[in-house]
Amino acid sequence: MRRTENRLMLLNRSAISTAVLLALYGAAVGVAHAQEGADAAASAAPAATATANANANANGDNINQVVVTARRRAELIQDVPGAVTAISGAELEKQAVPDITALTDSTPNTTLKASRGTNTTLTAFIRGIGQQDPVAGYEQGVGIYLDDVYLARPQGALTDIYDLERIEVLRGPQGTLYGRNTIGGAVKYVTRKLAPKPTLDAKLTFGNYGEKDLVVKGSMPISDILRIGATVGTFNRDGFGHNILNGRQNYNKDVVAGRVSLELTPTPELFIRLATDKTVDDSEARQGRRLTLGPAPGNIQPASGTYDTRANLYKVLGHEQQVTTEGSSLLAEYTINPTLSVKSITAYRKSKSYAPIDFDSLELPLWEAPSFYKDNQTSQEFQLTYTGDKVQGVAGLFYMKTNAYNDFDVLYNAAGGLSLLTHDDIDSKTWAAYADASYNVTDAFSVTVGGRYTEDERRAEIFKQTYLGLNDSPRLGNAGAVAFGAPNTNLGKDALHRTDKKFTPKLGFGYKLTPEHNLYTTWSKGFKGGMFDPRMDLAATGGPNSVVSLAKRRGVDPEEVSSIELGVKSSMNGGRLQTNAAVFYTDYKNVQIPGSIPTYAADGSVNGFAGSLTNAGKAKIKGLELEAVAYLTNQLSVNAMYSYIDAKYNEWMVANGASLVNIAGSTEFQNTPKNSANIAINYDWPVSIMGRSGSMSFMNSVSYKSKVYQTEIARSTGVATLDATIPGNLMLAQDGYALWDAGVVWTSSDRKIQVGLHGRNLADKRYKTAGYNFSGFFNTVTAFYGDPRTVRATLNVKF
Repeated sequence: MRRTENRLMLLNRSAISTAVLLALYGAAVGVAHAQEGADAAASAAPAATATANANANANGDNINQVVVTARRRAELIQDVPGAVTAISGAELEKQAVPDITALTDSTPNTTLKASRGTNTTLTAFIRGIGQQDPVAGYEQGVGIYLDDVYLARPQGALTDIYDLERIEVLRGPQGTLYGRNTIGGAVKYVTRKLAPKPTLDAKLTFGNYGEKDLVVKGSMPISDILRIGATVGTFNRDGFGHNILNGRQNYNKDVVAGRVSLELTPTPELFIRLATDKTVDDSEARQGRRLTLGPAPGNIQPASGTYDTRANLYKVLGHEQQVTTEGSSLLAEYTINPTLSVKSITAYRKSKSYAPIDFDSLELPLWEAPSFYKDNQTSQEFQLTYTGDKVQGVAGLFYMKTNAYNDFDVLYNAAGGLSLLTHDDIDSKTWAAYADASYNVTDAFSVTVGGRYTEDERRAEIFKQTYLGLNDSPRLGNAGAVAFGAPNTNLGKDALHRTDKKFTPKLGFGYKLTPEHNLYTTWSKGFKGGMFDPRMDLAATGGPNSVVSLAKRRGVDPEEVSSIELGVKSSMNGGRLQTNAAVFYTDYKNVQIPGSIPTYAADGSVNGFAGSLTNAGKAKIKGLELEAVAYLTNQLSVNAMYSYIDAKYNEWMVANGASLVNIAGSTEFQNTPKNSANIAINYDWPVSIMGRSGSMSFMNSVSYKSKVYQTEIARSTGVATLDATIPGNLMLAQDGYALWDAGVVWTSSDRKIQVGLHGRNLADKRYKTAGYNFSGFFNTVTAFYGDPRTVRATLNVKF
């Protein structure tokens, strides 16, 4: 751990975990959104959960009262005609899960994980669609939202959870209400409103690997109409491994964060909230474990420990690894009458990252990438919501302006050592108008119609230059660097400019078969913005004005999806048995395939690398999602989840000499296991401790994922230019694995004290979650792994 003083602290790391079990209701229905009873007083939207809350109001009175805002208006989760999973903040805290990535264990067809090299950069995939490269210019395929504010970049999107009302995971394209870059789905953080009376909570966590976390949050009314609240957290843990050469921690954690909010209610009809937050991640750079021998003559063996490394790069621009994320938002809601309301959401966010990336994970400076990222965004959204007896709907206007910037060198020990700088400065402007409305034709039958028109403008500045020696380039701190030849790419924002316009419609039907069973079908479209290759190397494609280079300068077209979904949502026996099921089919066009390929000198040696972003792919995706929860008794609940996905490229064209070859048969979808399942059993019983009444909860869950590929190329293609990448891709694939979690928690009857003991990955399974495959560069293949067995004790006190 490094020092944490003199940093603005803002944010709280709650936890997240879900326990959703496999219970197929009948043979054809069942995607279940298990629900916790509404913990209502704190917010207009009751706490929602799609995993079972073992403590979910044992009498069952409020089991099914789960309210979400998946359609930008409050409604019961069982009434939403789409696949939505939600979990409440109370359940997240109770299960003491480290972060949002734990939703992967129990949410169908969803992968959320830390990107390679940091704790706080998020990689998200839903139903096979996502994006894992955080370089400026690449767009996400899954939208991440904090209180309806879109987070344009993945850096800092994986944060500790605090002041949380719930998390919602929306699966399938959300092009109508959420817009571009939500073609796979969306993940929403929804924070809670401040309580009307003074509150003060403290949560303390101790665990193995030296874990010590402290979160303190409180709020108080300043007057009858004004409230203020704040949360501060510090999260610290030793590394799971070490650098075996210099002793540095690897996979450690050193994060401080916090949030301050001010809420004003001048009249019963008007609510205003101003909120600001900041997170600072000062953890050591997360270095990978090399899976291959080092180059001759040393042929260094891989480190023996899964979490160990030999990496030697730890600074960028004089800074060790650091990710800082901060932002502010202003929300204003006004209720015009009982059926009509308006909302305004104004937000500004920015982040900065110093990321020393050591691709080769050796003490030798063979293949390294000191990187600096920064971004900022400004957004404004207006919404009008109507909730009548026959018609319910929302319409809105959205505008966002963003900038994403990065400088990174690639240092490689070839021909005496070279440094290749890539500089990207990307501006985007997006505006959209949208509407979504449902009409109740009868008490049983409803029709939903929606559409969104988006105009997306992008300008990019891209510069690539090779410098002599193994020192950094001028932009990364070496003012005396000597350029080697002319720039590979030197294009300003006047040269790289594109505007994409798209209308994304939606049509849905709902039919209440019986009061307990809701059938729905939805057809929807979505798109992910067009973009320029941030690693564009025009020297490698014949100069800036060659036919190939001119094509690259036009950029790649937006990805497009068209999806149809059929589902059934059921709530029986007073909500004690809830099942939801969905089947879906997605037509995926213009798939943007990012990547990097070697470039070669005249003597045939590797002298650099170039981007290979293309609209190479077309794919078909189909799948099944089942969730269920059963409250068997007042004390015992069982949860289940099962998902299946068949995602296949049917076209992926690559150049092979003068011709194009379709290599689709040699590819797989990355971060998309074909089968996923989870089963959880929760049992509550009354227990008094030291004369204080309360309940004890035992939580036990097992999750499973089948084989996962970290990159798309999975088998030999027969194309010479790609053969070098094949062995590394196979090394990075993770065979099917299961994880076992368990915990026991005592909660006092007044809910003021909660004590827990929690274990995750109790079987201590080692499994790969990410990696770098540069087997064409010094035989470099490095892997990153999920957490080992962790055990933590928690104490939560409400004063």
